[in-house]
Amino acid sequence: MSKTANLYVRIEPELKEQAEKILSALGIPASNAINMFYKQIILQRGLPFDLKLPAESVLNFNQLTEQEIDSELQKGIDDVNNGNTKPVKQAFADIRKDYHL
Repeated sequence: MSKTANLYVRIEPELKEQAEKILSALGIPASNAINMFYKQIILQRGLPFDLKLPAESVLNFNQLTEQEIDSELQKGIDDVNNGNTKPVKQAFADIRKDYHL
């Protein structure tokens, strides 16, 4: 067996649970996934994915003026009136996909 080194990290419990559930479904132990990640860092000579801010920022209603809130609400009303709607299950699935939840 090859030599191994220990890696100790702190991670949010929910994040760990969600990731390990996916890895388990794929049949990949967390330690193997971490090894793959480290190997990709070496091969890519950096993180194996882009780090960037989302194209669109999420609205923070606490920072909006009353006029801006009214404008955002009107956009929603206009969407409904124009038939730009989707079933709630699809809306939540899209949110989960967009935010990798």
